[in-house]
Amino acid sequence: MNVHHLVSTYGYAIVALFVGVESLGVPFPGETAVIVAGAYAGSTHRLSPWLIFLCAAGAAIVGDNIGFEIGRYGGYRLLRRYGRYIHVNERELKVGRYIFDRHGPKVVFFGRFVSILRTYAAFLAGTNRMRWSRFMPWNALGGIVWAGIYSFLAYQAGGFLERSSTTINIVLGALAVVIIGTTIVVVRRQTESLAMKAEEAYPGRLEDHPAR
Repeated sequence: MNVHHLVSTYGYAIVALFVGVESLGVPFPGETAVIVAGAYAGSTHRLSPWLIFLCAAGAAIVGDNIGFEIGRYGGYRLLRRYGRYIHVNERELKVGRYIFDRHGPKVVFFGRFVSILRTYAAFLAGTNRMRWSRFMPWNALGGIVWAGIYSFLAYQAGGFLERSSTTINIVLGALAVVIIGTTIVVVRRQTESLAMKAEEAYPGRLEDHPAR
């Protein structure tokens, strides 16, 4: 997929489309589209960095909200019904709910800046029954800050970032792997502790405890 060609041909529409699809929970080069568009605008002045920013921020917020609703009404029900086939039981559901009840805003905001979490944070927030009233402001803030940083830095850097976008993606991907790997190790070590805390927070059936 030649993102540069698509951006130079279709402009803002590609930024909005790619970021929106990625935010829905589909692995897609949304961040790359923002970087390429910003760099293209900086080197050719054929696009406006402000419109790139608005397209990216708007698509991120709208896409995340759709992904949130898919998780809330689709992902959660699927896990309740079929989770046992992928070894997700009541215990794991309680741990997920506990994490999002206690740290949901941080996961949603900072997840926008981590490659894999950017794709799935909204879906996971919905799946783990995070309240929309808690999700929305942190999601919007994360989308706006993220879009602003990447749009305007790419515009200022111009051709340099355009030439380096592949390297940047590799570095960000490697960093994401390290962060996620570290998180997995920490979570595994803390699983029993988290499970005990989650059980204390939600005794009995998880369904009997409304989202916070």
